[in-house]
Amino acid sequence: MHEDLSRDLPQMIKEGKETLPPAHERPLLVCKPQEIEPWRVFQIMSEFVEGFDVIQKFGLAATIFGSARASFEHSIYQQAEDLASRLAKKGFAIITGGSLGVMQAANKGAYEAGGASIGLNIRLPDGQQDNHYLTQRFEFEHFFVRKVMLTYASEIYIYFPGGFGTLDEFFEVVTLVQTKKIRKIPILLFGREYWTPLTALIKNELFEKHKAIDESDMDLYQIVDSVDEAMAYIVANVQC
Repeated sequence: MHEDLSRDLPQMIKEGKETLPPAHERPLLVCKPQEIEPWRVFQIMSEFVEGFDVIQKFGLAATIFGSARASFEHSIYQQAEDLASRLAKKGFAIITGGSLGVMQAANKGAYEAGGASIGLNIRLPDGQQDNHYLTQRFEFEHFFVRKVMLTYASEIYIYFPGGFGTLDEFFEVVTLVQTKKIRKIPILLFGREYWTPLTALIKNELFEKHKAIDESDMDLYQIVDSVDEAMAYIVANVQC
């Protein structure tokens, strides 16, 4: 073993290349594309251009995140609808992922209040259905482009209970604000029962035990438990 490790590394690499079987005979170990697709760059650019064209039309906007499933308590969906309705009446365009569940509830609230109701959906292999309460919609092929649009779209970000996607979007935005890659934007977590275990983990493990974040980082988001509480926070903290 020691003798092998002491051999000349360039020579070992050379020998390895010479003894490696042809590419078509090697086992496929990763899911990396076999050929680079330069045209995909232009598709991505096109999505960015069209996406920004959609969001720049709205001077005041609120993005509402949450589960696409109908698996939470009914009150969650009703509160999302009520909050979106009240925001729409104050002139906010309501932006969601455009699908079902919490997103549909929020779009419905904005739509029925006569406001702008925008859905930025994602094209998935098994499909992700648009809801019927959109005044404008756009479907993305790439998750990261869609995430950029959602990140730069609004003056307030509101997170209702959800799954991996909702948590991913929360940590994306809070990290961008923490690292000052985007301006400081109010971030609301709606539903104390759902969000408290996560914020406790952040406080106890990330901050107190490991010092992986600063204490001030926990001030980047606010938990609310009612539509009235959310509206009071938004009115006091949103700057156009």
